[in-house]
Amino acid sequence: MVLTGLAALCALTAGCGIRNTSVPVDAGAAPSRVPCDLPADDGGGEGFQGIPVRVYLVCGSRLVPVDRTVQIAEGRTLSDGERVAEKLLDELREKPGASEREAGFSTDVQGSLSVSAGRKSDPAGALRLSRDPADLPANALAQIVCTYAESAAAETDGSVVLGGPDGDPPRAYSCTQQLKTRPDADPELGDVRR
Repeated sequence: MVLTGLAALCALTAGCGIRNTSVPVDAGAAPSRVPCDLPADDGGGEGFQGIPVRVYLVCGSRLVPVDRTVQIAEGRTLSDGERVAEKLLDELREKPGASEREAGFSTDVQGSLSVSAGRKSDPAGALRLSRDPADLPANALAQIVCTYAESAAAETDGSVVLGGPDGDPPRAYSCTQQLKTRPDADPELGDVRR
């Protein structure tokens, strides 16, 4: 009996079999029980046509792409980068619907944020936000950068050129796999674009 108790005590104190290390290990975000899975969107609407778009929302402390359908008037298209950027920002500002909330999705992009085309002195394709990108919450900026990077609002190299409402020149931002995994980190900041 004593030997059985001693064996059980040894088994309990042995731990999980992972050795301690003196070197810090960054294994990414902690696993989440949140499913981050959505049913298919049926879209549609009378007098409107649905155009599929992809936006990045926060789920389980990482960015996860969500397919949505943007409703535009019949006969209209999303042809230029500024129009695409406006519609995508509208989607990011939109609070997640019931099925998205149940699946664990949220957005950090605020309702008052807007986007417009760059100034004449900005490079072609630059976008200006109504707030300086550096002043946005990290998750919100990551959502915008990754959503724009996979759309017509991106440069040919996949970067996104963003500026604020002031006269500072816009900068290039990249959506990396690390940013998708850790959106609370700042997006990879590229060079100033003139």
